Amino acid sequence: MNEKLNLTKEWDKVFPKSPNVDHEKVTFHNRYGITLAADLYIPKNAKGQLPAIAVCGPFGAVKEQSSGLYAQVMAERGFITIAFDPSFTGESGGQPRYVASPDINTEDFCAAVDYLSCRDDVDPEKIGIIGICGWGGMAINAAAIDTRIKATVASTMYDMTRVNAKGYFDSADSEQARYETKKALNAQRIVDYKAGSYELGGGVVDPLPKDAPFFVKDYYDYYKTARGYHKRSLNSNGGWNKTSALSFINMPILAYSNEIRGAVLVMHGEKAHSCYFSKDAFKNLKGDNKELLIIPNAVHTDLYDNIDVIPFDKLVEFFNKNMSAK
Repeated sequence: MNEKLNLTKEWDKVFPKSPNVDHEKVTFHNRYGITLAADLYIPKNAKGQLPAIAVCGPFGAVKEQSSGLYAQVMAERGFITIAFDPSFTGESGGQPRYVASPDINTEDFCAAVDYLSCRDDVDPEKIGIIGICGWGGMAINAAAIDTRIKATVASTMYDMTRVNAKGYFDSADSEQARYETKKALNAQRIVDYKAGSYELGGGVVDPLPKDAPFFVKDYYDYYKTARGYHKRSLNSNGGWNKTSALSFINMPILAYSNEIRGAVLVMHGEKAHSCYFSKDAFKNLKGDNKELLIIPNAVHTDLYDNIDVIPFDKLVEFFNKNMSAK
């Protein structure tokens, strides 16, 4: 829990700093002893205890990208927020680097709630989370286990366990297809063990092939251009460890999402290739405090950073209403 992190001092986000928000770097630890790095955003001239939100995602991004933008905008709207790097990525600790875990990354959200709950300027009864892309699934998974989370937003979500185990649109959902995937990943384990290091799978393809499908172009436009590129982002650079997919294939998340009692808002772009993840996840949610918001004409990465598309007014209304609900 005493891991020393090397945190940048300068503003190195892909979005401009707001004059209406105070910003500082903070750290907290999860229950596996990994120290996590976060950007803390506080409304200027804040007084008393405020509601708080922890933000993470997209999968393979860092807090200087989409999650930081969400956090800063929500701080402008009156919330104390943190955008954090998940374990093993960005400025956060954990070895080896660039590995993901359905368990540890769900825990990262719960650890963020630990941290916020212990701040004097946070109302511990009014804490919510926002997960973007693959962390939308993690956010719903965290809400299923953490009763302290009063309200959860899953934005442009992926269920990373589903896509790794079954392929896009469940096109590889067969025992044989999974066997071949597992066989290749286990062969990679031997290569990595002999090398004493973990081979990376590569980030977003670059240069972009002319015949690339739209969703690949969509990712390229964010991660590989000035719009969203960041030097610490996995998707902008070398990507995850090749063997990261193993635990996701074997350990599905969202198994108990139907037991979430807190409020959940699932929002997705109508034209996103990934929209089916949100629609299917929403079907499993129970209660009258769950909502599915499909945003007309929006694609997957519109909900990363397009201020004109991300429904921040709706988010403010959602969190204010449901953090106050008994």
